[in-house]
Amino acid sequence: MPQSQFLKVALEATHNAGEVILKYYTDSIRIEFKPDATPVTIADKEAERIIIETIRHAFPDHGFLGEESGGTHSESGYRWIIDPIDGTKNYIRKIPLFATQIALMKDGERILGVSNSPLIKELLYAERGAGAFMNDQPIRVSEVAEVSDAMICHGGLDWFDSTGMHTNIRKLITDSGRSRGFGDFYIFHTLASGRTDIAVEGGPLQAWDISALAVIIEEAGGKITDMERNTLTLCPSPVIATNGVLHERVLDYFRDVTLNTNNAL
Repeated sequence: MPQSQFLKVALEATHNAGEVILKYYTDSIRIEFKPDATPVTIADKEAERIIIETIRHAFPDHGFLGEESGGTHSESGYRWIIDPIDGTKNYIRKIPLFATQIALMKDGERILGVSNSPLIKELLYAERGAGAFMNDQPIRVSEVAEVSDAMICHGGLDWFDSTGMHTNIRKLITDSGRSRGFGDFYIFHTLASGRTDIAVEGGPLQAWDISALAVIIEEAGGKITDMERNTLTLCPSPVIATNGVLHERVLDYFRDVTLNTNNAL
């Protein structure tokens, strides 16, 4: 597939971040805690720094929104959304399910997404209108048409319990053919590549948690919305992603839910 300069730079930045992340992948890494009580390491901070440095060298007039460094806007209309390590808790505990995610927005629309998990060697990427790829091979979502035949992946269930949706999510899980709770980026990797059929992630989610993955899922032929059927134009919480065929049936499990979310970037 011919790659735009945007994608080439995003892949370079992801590669550079991966080298930093693996360098610090040791038992002695120091852990700090942010105001929201989530952990952060030097690997998170250094990986984000090198991502921004790589992109800024190529596109000095672009803006950024990073999990660790905050946001800047740009008159160019371009803004990069960065999660240096999605799955920091896994990273700390030496569970290999963590990934770097980079998305590019143009005038508020997501146009590019890269998600790289270096230890399990899964590099997914997509540009709007050009399809989705994993390790340079095209990928598509599954064609499973029944919830009873579907595999569902989900994040932690505590959010659903705390918001009174425990009955909804458990009914969906019970009705599905198989379920697993991988969480974080990996449930969306498996969905986009056709290995699972439904992915449900509760809150709170931020722009950097889902922006890159949303482009990849849609370019792989899937569908991703919030539970009220809204398109992910900004940053909803929670999200439902499916192979498209199952989307309306999955949303019906949450038809009695009313969400109050902050979708501002």
